[in-house]
Amino acid sequence: MDIHKLMNLSANILAAISLSCVVMSGCSKKIEKPKGRPPALVKVSTASQQNVPVVIKAIGTIEASESVVVRTQISGELTKVAFREGQDVQKGALLFQLDPRAYQAAIRKAEATLTRDKVIMDNAGKDYLRYSQLVKDGIVTQEQAEGYRTKAESAAADMAADVAAVDSAREQLAYCTITSPISGRLGVLAIDRGNVVKANDTVLVTINKLIPIHASFSIPEKELPEVKRLMTGGRIVVEAEVPGTTGIREKGIVSFFDNSVDPTTGSIRLKALFANANKQLWPGQFANISIVLGMKNNAVVVPSQAIQTGQNGQFVFVVKSDATAEIRQVISGPVSQGMTVIEKGLQSGEQVVIDGQMRVIPGGKVEVQGGEKNQGNGAAGK
Repeated sequence: MDIHKLMNLSANILAAISLSCVVMSGCSKKIEKPKGRPPALVKVSTASQQNVPVVIKAIGTIEASESVVVRTQISGELTKVAFREGQDVQKGALLFQLDPRAYQAAIRKAEATLTRDKVIMDNAGKDYLRYSQLVKDGIVTQEQAEGYRTKAESAAADMAADVAAVDSAREQLAYCTITSPISGRLGVLAIDRGNVVKANDTVLVTINKLIPIHASFSIPEKELPEVKRLMTGGRIVVEAEVPGTTGIREKGIVSFFDNSVDPTTGSIRLKALFANANKQLWPGQFANISIVLGMKNNAVVVPSQAIQTGQNGQFVFVVKSDATAEIRQVISGPVSQGMTVIEKGLQSGEQVVIDGQMRVIPGGKVEVQGGEKNQGNGAAGK
C-alpha cells in the first residue's frame, strides 16, 4: 500500500476516535448530573424538665417469713391426718396422730419400775436409820451401818432414773400427737394415713408463713452507702411487682442487708418485709423490686429510646433549627417509666430523635415524620 494512503487512513481513524470521545464526554456529563441526598425521616421528642424519682431496680425472690418441714420424732404407724392440703392452720392445731399403744405400754412399764424401786428405796432408808441408831448403842459396827447407807443411796439413784424414764416415756407418747409449730399455709401431704413413719427421717408436710413475707434481692455495692444512710434516717420503702400480672403490687420496707459484699458479683444481698395482707405474694415467685432513694427535681429528661451508645459513650441526635441533625455526647442518669435523666449535654427544649436514628447522618438534613410527638409529658413523675 502507498505510504501516503496509509498516513491518510491513520489520520481518518484518529479523527473518528476523537469525535467519539467528544460525543461520549458530552453524554457522560449529562448522566453524572449530581442529585441531593433526601432528608432522613425521623420522629422526635422535646427534652423537658421534670421531677424524677431516683430508683434502684432489682429482681427478687419471694420467701416465706417462716418455713417449717414437719417430721416425726418417733417411729410408728400414721393413724390420722387432721387437715386438707393447702389449707391455712394456726399454731398448735392438730396435724397428725401416730398409733400411741406401744408408747402407752412403755409408760405403764416405767411407772411399775418406779413403784418397785420406790419401795426398795424406802426400805433401804429405814434400814440405814435403824443401823445408825444401833451404831450409837454399840450393837453394830460403823462399817455395817455404812453398807446400808450405800444401799439407800443406790436405791435413791435408781428411783431418780425411774422418774426420768417415766418422763421420757410420757414425752415419747406426746410425740404421737403432732401439732403445727407455726401459723401458716400447709403444702403437699408427703405421706398418707396407714403408712409407718421413721423418726427424724420421714417428711410429712411443709408449712410456710405468708403473713408477713420476705423478698430477697441484691443491689450493686456502689448503692450500699446511700441505702445505709437512708436506713439510719428511717425506713426505706420498697415496692414489689410480680411480672406478667396486673395489679399485684405490694409495698414494704428494707428489713435486712448482708454483712458482706459478694466479691464475685460486686453486689450485696438485702431483704424486704411485706405485710402481704391479701396473700398476693407467694414463696418462690420472682418479683421486680424498686427502692426509691430520693427525688431529682427539675431534671432534663428524654425518652429512653433517644439515647444511643457509640465508641465514645452515649449520645443523642439533636435536631437543630435548620432541620439538620447534630450528634451530641451526653451523660445519662436515673431511668423512670421510660424516661431517662440527662445529667450533662442537653438543654430543656431541645429536640432529639427517638426513631429513625439509623437513617440519620451527622450534619445531614432530617424530616420530622408526622410532626413532633412529645412523649415526655408527665411520664417521669411530678
